[in-house]
Amino acid sequence: MRPDDWQLTEDIDDFLARAGEFLRSHPVMHNTPLTTLEKLRTRGADAYGTGATLFGRLESEGEVRAIFYRTPRGRLTLTTLSPEQADTLAAQLADLGRPFSGVTADHGTATAFAEAWQRHTGAAPVRDWRGRLHRLGTLTPPEPRPEGRGRLVGERDHEHLMCWCREFAADVGEVVSIDAGSWAGTRFAEKRYTFWETPDGTPVSMAGVNPMVAGQVRVDPVYTPAHLRGRGYAGAVTVEVSRAALAAGATDVVLFTDPANSTSNALYQRIGYVPVTDFTGYRLSSGAPEAGQEHRGRGRRVL
Repeated sequence: MRPDDWQLTEDIDDFLARAGEFLRSHPVMHNTPLTTLEKLRTRGADAYGTGATLFGRLESEGEVRAIFYRTPRGRLTLTTLSPEQADTLAAQLADLGRPFSGVTADHGTATAFAEAWQRHTGAAPVRDWRGRLHRLGTLTPPEPRPEGRGRLVGERDHEHLMCWCREFAADVGEVVSIDAGSWAGTRFAEKRYTFWETPDGTPVSMAGVNPMVAGQVRVDPVYTPAHLRGRGYAGAVTVEVSRAALAAGATDVVLFTDPANSTSNALYQRIGYVPVTDFTGYRLSSGAPEAGQEHRGRGRRVL
């Protein structure tokens, strides 16, 4: 066996036993794999659809150096790879004959893999998502602080919460059904939410957080209706959930922004979030688009 061969499995318990320490060693960079794998571990193999999830790990000198996974939804997620490692993985997966709808990773890794995949399969990569990872440094509440308070979202708020999640999904270009029947199967269901309320009790903004895994908590989503933006509500509710995460014992609090949105990037940096690196997603098609087919101009969020 060559040292650059990837070890593949569909057994999550075996995979985590071998790769869990590697993932926990860099919880900020690995926040998405940690969250996804925890959901698969606790909710079962069908947490992301019918079918098996494929896991892979790259070992050298007895230590795991990188991992990937592909859920039934077809998206490949990678940890950081060199261009040579990306090429080796692309060749190995191409030989398996398993289709991939896309790839997401830090920008350099995603780009190297997409280019390698095209070389080995002819599939044309089309960038469909960009995200900038931030880590909380020193939490700095905004000044002036908007009037009101944070309040945990309860069962009586469920309709309101689903409405705002639908609006958020539409804003970021996600195609997802969010209603009472589909809620449990969406990525929004496992989060804990906080509303920012005005003094009269009217919700004006919300923030969600993922369950803590390996000491890290990811803030997602943050949403304020368009007609209420620019009043400091998003910053206030983000500070509220960030402070709560730290109080619960989180060692790292992270979030993603759209690199093209200068307003949100400036907001999060003002309250203490520091940019770490950019991530990129590519859709991997098997050839040129059919005549008349158009690509959406806004990337679909996949984290």
